Amino acid sequence: MNQPLHIDSICIKTGEYPNHSHVLPIYPTSTYTFDDAEQGGNILSGIEQGYVYSRFENPTSDAVAEKITALESYGLNMPLQAYLTSSGMGAVSVLMLSLLKQGQKVLTHYSLYGGTEEWLNRFLPKLNVEALVIDFDDLNRVEEILKNDNSIGLIHLETPANPTLKCVDIKAICTLAKKYNIKVSVDNTFATPILQQPFALGADFVFHSVTKYLNGHGTTIGGIVLGNDIEFMNTVFKKTFRLMGVNSNPFDAWLVMNGLKTLSLRMERHCMNAQKVAEYLSSKHQIQTVNYLGLINHPHHLLAKQQMKDFGGMLSFDLKGGISAGRKFINQLQLCVKAVSLGTVDTLVSHPASMTHVNIPSAERQKYGITDGLIRVSVGLEYADDIINDFESALSVL
Repeated sequence: MNQPLHIDSICIKTGEYPNHSHVLPIYPTSTYTFDDAEQGGNILSGIEQGYVYSRFENPTSDAVAEKITALESYGLNMPLQAYLTSSGMGAVSVLMLSLLKQGQKVLTHYSLYGGTEEWLNRFLPKLNVEALVIDFDDLNRVEEILKNDNSIGLIHLETPANPTLKCVDIKAICTLAKKYNIKVSVDNTFATPILQQPFALGADFVFHSVTKYLNGHGTTIGGIVLGNDIEFMNTVFKKTFRLMGVNSNPFDAWLVMNGLKTLSLRMERHCMNAQKVAEYLSSKHQIQTVNYLGLINHPHHLLAKQQMKDFGGMLSFDLKGGISAGRKFINQLQLCVKAVSLGTVDTLVSHPASMTHVNIPSAERQKYGITDGLIRVSVGLEYADDIINDFESALSVL
């Protein structure tokens, strides 16, 4: 074929497997053999390509990283280097530990994944690295900080953000960052490379919790980091990755590969169902606010339309009755699953105030948009009317 593959085909076809295997083999081995001492020395010194130890590289994991790289670089003439990790938090951790130095700061925004927020605010300070949290809607404020604070070592974005679905203007932030020679990382978990390509907008690093949409079936834990600074990724990052032991294992990687084959199809259905569910929820008197980027009254609707191909499968809504209403709603659900993750084929619903954020004071939660009545929904692939009917029954008791 002379024509490049469409992204839908890349989901299925990218990656070559040995010995004419139709399905990616699993390499459940810790160690790899050498033909002779010279080959071992050449591989270990980097003169010759090859495998040594699965904490360093594994053929199954490498094939998955290759496919995700092809998806994130789709349509771009840009080489990327990727490493598959044991979890999304493993991806966050190894990137920041390999990039940041003592005394530096991470400039970031409100409404982040809870694990990332805890990493920034509780762990990194022990290493003398601080998080500076601001509203990224105010680009003048962002530039003021970059201009006057030379300790900023990284700008970290999560867009769309969890669980309020706020968006950050990736292109605008990356333009400012390059002006002041600051690297930008983007958590692309909610959007996936099917809906959003941060590298095309100027990002330096992209990472995912592959646990979520990339796997899509709730069968594994994993993460990935991709970077366009090949030298950095193959030296400083690679060394940190190997020493931290955050590599993916081959079976989890294989499960992710199977999920990736249907990623494009799944995202189309996730988006379609989420739009229908959001429009239904917007009409209910028990609900104060619906946060879905596909609704024209969402404050970041136009921005999402500009930098995303569709609006995603995640939404949240704020029940008027607070914690009591949230618990009643959750407890009445029959079809939808009460769980805290996202991106699986079935609809997952959580009430942060009484589940994931139960030990966080209300005032602190509210600061990040996590109100007492907030319900987060990862809209699945079920028939949309069945999801809506389940919500209708749950709302009827409020």
